[in-house]
Amino acid sequence: MNRSSQSKDFFSQQLVYIEENIQELTNLYLSSTPVQERIKHFFSLYVLEVEDLLEQNRKNAFISVIPKVYIGTKVTVLYDVDHDMEDYVICFPDQSNPDKGFISFLSPVGRQLLLKQLGEQLSLKIPTGELQVTIKDISDVGNLFEAQERYKKA
Repeated sequence: MNRSSQSKDFFSQQLVYIEENIQELTNLYLSSTPVQERIKHFFSLYVLEVEDLLEQNRKNAFISVIPKVYIGTKVTVLYDVDHDMEDYVICFPDQSNPDKGFISFLSPVGRQLLLKQLGEQLSLKIPTGELQVTIKDISDVGNLFEAQERYKKA
């Protein structure tokens, strides 16, 4: 159930943020991503996906269905081995709070979840090996800053 009422402005603001901070974000990406895991044109690919999402919803005031994991979404993953589920909010690096489930889109797990689709299965690489996971749900969290405040109080 990847329902949403996310404003298109939120995604447009992401594009502006990335453009204005591309050098710093690129430096963070390069410093936090092992060479063998780097994706050429990482930011360009993400920007194209967001632009496509906006184009698909150009006639709507809100984006009603979020088809992939984007910055500002909550993704629920099912760990296939033990059938546990965990939620992650994918956020910008300065909003990261792993103890509350807010993980940067540049973190090892965040990078691997970014742009994955509902139902997609993947092998999540972690320091101790790999975990087989399935994307069970993708939903918006509204304004990232407001959502972070709600999670802090929880």
